Amino acid sequence: MDKARQAAVFALERIRRDGAWSSALGDVMKTKYGLDQRSLALAVSISLGVTQNTALLDYYIDLYSSASSKIEPKVRDIMRTGAYQLIFMDKIPASAAVNESVALCKSLGYSRASGFCNAILRRLSADKTQLPDIPGKGTAEYLSIKYSHPLWLVQYIISRRGYDAAEAFFASNNSIPDTCIQVNTLKISAQELIARLKASGIECPEHPWLPYCIVASGSVSAMDGFYEGLFYVQDPAAKCAVLAAELTPGMDILDACAAPGGKSFAAAIAMKNKGHIDSCDLHDKKIRLINDGAQRLGIDIINAFPHDARLPYNRQYDAVICDVPCSGYGVIRKKPEIRYKPQKDSAAMPPIQETILENLSQYVKPGGIIIYSTCTVMEEENECVVREFLRTHPEFSAERFTLPSGEEAENGYITFWPDIHGTDGFFVSKLRRDK
Repeated sequence: MDKARQAAVFALERIRRDGAWSSALGDVMKTKYGLDQRSLALAVSISLGVTQNTALLDYYIDLYSSASSKIEPKVRDIMRTGAYQLIFMDKIPASAAVNESVALCKSLGYSRASGFCNAILRRLSADKTQLPDIPGKGTAEYLSIKYSHPLWLVQYIISRRGYDAAEAFFASNNSIPDTCIQVNTLKISAQELIARLKASGIECPEHPWLPYCIVASGSVSAMDGFYEGLFYVQDPAAKCAVLAAELTPGMDILDACAAPGGKSFAAAIAMKNKGHIDSCDLHDKKIRLINDGAQRLGIDIINAFPHDARLPYNRQYDAVICDVPCSGYGVIRKKPEIRYKPQKDSAAMPPIQETILENLSQYVKPGGIIIYSTCTVMEEENECVVREFLRTHPEFSAERFTLPSGEEAENGYITFWPDIHGTDGFFVSKLRRDK
């Protein structure tokens, strides 16, 4: 039996049953099933692809089945892996996709379902070059099936951006994002790092609009210069949250929800490692991540400690970075299972966000700034929180800022979209304390 496909089914069950993050399952699959790198890559590709396309795969499985409501969850996981290989993975022979799925049914204790699985996947295989069209083109239901996003989220994004832009957003969510590494200019220039990486066989063009950012692929920790602290990984939108603060050497900074540390690192580099940064998060494990990253990068102005951002601090700061907990609907490209979170999870976020912003605003010096950011595209968690805060805090005002691309955040805030900016879906606002 193929261990890679078995590992993929295991990962899908963990995501479905336990709410596991797909990004955290690679090492687990490798160890549990003894996978080499090639087999691990296949297992990750299948499990990630199924997670991105679950509704579409189910549509075709159910289309060819008269008993779809009776398919047991694990059997459906197996059939989804087979259907994904047939529809999306041209280099895998159809016979292998079908036969291995049938073998999985038998080996995992579902022998009685193996004939059913075989029949459905063979019918799908016969039609795979001319699959029936999804009905309702031009409707939210069509996009929900085609791009495997929940109908409520599709309707929400259409209401915000219109149908065509919404489709572009969902298509982008099902793409593989670039890995963006930020140059540690405390140690090396962008051109020197590019030259080193190219010499080691890694193609790494400069980011199209963000300075000191390189687009790369492959294992980051295996790249030349990683352990020397010459770079760190950070999405361009998150980097822009720090750039909007316009930090300078010698400042006192609070990064209140800091793990895994990217914004603290960006702040320290912008400040030329001069000044003071308090980096806080809830758990000791996350604090260790920040400390380890700072040590690797040669940054010594970060003071990391566990702290709840809703509780008091004991000093005032020139700038506060407030990257609050959120629903995460901007990072579906990287965490595809987020799309399946219940809608109520998003509805529960604004009160938490408002409490954190309210608390942190007390620790901004007169004339200082607070950056409020999220990795979601939900207006209720973004613009609405900021507007309500400004309504009740006349001592603060929204401040216009400019992105490195030249785009203006005219109202003091901006939403990044993966289909427009090539970044995570992300929200950044800049608020100045006037008195």
